Amino acid sequence: MRVFAIVEKGADGLYSVYSEDKIGRNYFGGFGESADEAKADFMESIREAIEGAKTDGFDDIPVFEAVTVDFRYDIQSFFNCFSFLNVSKFASYAGINASKMRAYKSGKSLPGEKTTRKILEAVRRIGADFCSASL
Repeated sequence: MRVFAIVEKGADGLYSVYSEDKIGRNYFGGFGESADEAKADFMESIREAIEGAKTDGFDDIPVFEAVTVDFRYDIQSFFNCFSFLNVSKFASYAGINASKMRAYKSGKSLPGEKTTRKILEAVRRIGADFCSASL
């Protein structure tokens, strides 16, 4: 089963993960002080949903190990989750002004559609570079 989840930083400074997917009657959600904490809570909610669906007598319930989650991030959550990325160097790599990228990371400003595409293209290039690397 493939689950699509959104990771966002709230106005309260906490992170949340949510999805419109469900198992049985059970939806999933996660919260935390970091994006990783919220993702871990989200994964636990999937475990709980599977157990709840079993208890409710639903058929065709996936095993937890067969559930894959595609996380979609807002900019703040992305840089919180992948904090090893240097924002200024990432901005240079993506062809974006570093001060603007820091404003996007902090939530003081939101990137437009064109800039969001540039950020996503840079993320994908980094992923391809990592996948082609060997040590």
